Amino acid sequence: MSAETGPLAPRPEPIRFFGTTWLNHDNGYTARRIGVALGSLATAAVSCLVLRLAYQGLQIAAIGGFVTLLMVVMFAICSAMAFRHTWDGFTRRPDPDRQASLRGLLAIGFVGSLLAYFVRSLTEAPGEKLHREEYETALKHHERRTTRRSGNPSRKRRPA
Repeated sequence: MSAETGPLAPRPEPIRFFGTTWLNHDNGYTARRIGVALGSLATAAVSCLVLRLAYQGLQIAAIGGFVTLLMVVMFAICSAMAFRHTWDGFTRRPDPDRQASLRGLLAIGFVGSLLAYFVRSLTEAPGEKLHREEYETALKHHERRTTRRSGNPSRKRRPA
């Protein structure tokens, strides 16, 4: 039984929408990537339509140019920050405390998160690189822990 298939061997962590298909790129991995890319792009487009309707609602309400400008700038900045935060989350684990404190900002900038998901899914499953590095590191550690010496050390020949 090899180190990779043993009962105590590390298991790959599943990724949302992909499960563990990212490991060997099997079981419809390519179709899933295409589906995720199209789904996130379509969701971002629908979200932009909803934001456009909200913008028109502000214009109809005639609340003033300053407040309208403030809302547009707020959504633009929050989307840019959400894009960056989501993009960084694909290459390293986010800090849970920071993630909790940014929850509101990420909710407002949801379009940026969707676009980051779309762009990353064009090249790989979002988070695949991070998961692959962690899995390979865990396999190496497991292999080093379980590798046994060959032979009996007490029977080892001593140089004269």
